[in-house]
Amino acid sequence: MPSQQGSPTVRRLRLGQELRLLRERRKLTGAKAARELGWSASKVSRIEAAKTMPVADDVKALAELYRIDAEKLDELFGLLRDAEQRGWWEDYEDTLPEEYTRFLGLEAEATSQRSWEPQIVPGLLQTEDYAREVILASRGIARITHSGVRSRVEARLDRQRRVLHRAHPCELTVVLDESALTRRFGEPSVMRAQMEHLLEISMLPHVSIHVLALDALHPVNTSAFIHLKFRDFDDVVYLEQLYTANFVEDLGRVAGYEAAFGHLKSETLDEDESRVLIQRKAMLWRR
Repeated sequence: MPSQQGSPTVRRLRLGQELRLLRERRKLTGAKAARELGWSASKVSRIEAAKTMPVADDVKALAELYRIDAEKLDELFGLLRDAEQRGWWEDYEDTLPEEYTRFLGLEAEATSQRSWEPQIVPGLLQTEDYAREVILASRGIARITHSGVRSRVEARLDRQRRVLHRAHPCELTVVLDESALTRRFGEPSVMRAQMEHLLEISMLPHVSIHVLALDALHPVNTSAFIHLKFRDFDDVVYLEQLYTANFVEDLGRVAGYEAAFGHLKSETLDEDESRVLIQRKAMLWRR
């Protein structure tokens, strides 16, 4: 069963996926289906890729073409109703990149999340002050306004509440490079509070934080990534870049990232050892 926090983003993707599978079972190409319905081929393609939201009449027309039964049609209409709802992240869409809002929609229904971060404390684990300093650090390049900084900080804190503290939270495993604990954002007091927050969050039963020590073997040279797993949808890997972000959905490549995470984690300190190291960093930031 889907989670109670069912994400409209995932519902849109599932609806498109279901419609594509139904078409393929009838051995119809997208172009052939479009001709039968008097549509453009791009309309069928965009609906299946969740880039265009179909209306109820579109779903009904496709259902008739694919000759599906009433029970399946009810399922499709259920997905459509859920897909039409607003996600919490849409309140911030004016200040957040489009790719990131899509990621938030996927994250809302993930059952587990595995994150590798070599440079900074991940957004889900940031304090308000640390988050503000991280966002301000890129403000000159990204041209974020004062109100934009405030909105992004609010979105980050809202995300934390909804992902880490919801009724049925996902399992979060973070591999964090030690250098992220020593790279300063803001005053030392900001860093000290961030270290203490990491220790507090690490005690949540569904959160596992592992530090890759600087003197450890570094088995995979790769930038940050987040691997999301779902109950009824294929895994997705999210790659954030300076101006944009990419989603890896090819099953073979996703498996490669899964293996990479496993290699990274195999060289980390265990959870207790990681807490000891974080505590040491907190003490250093008291100076």
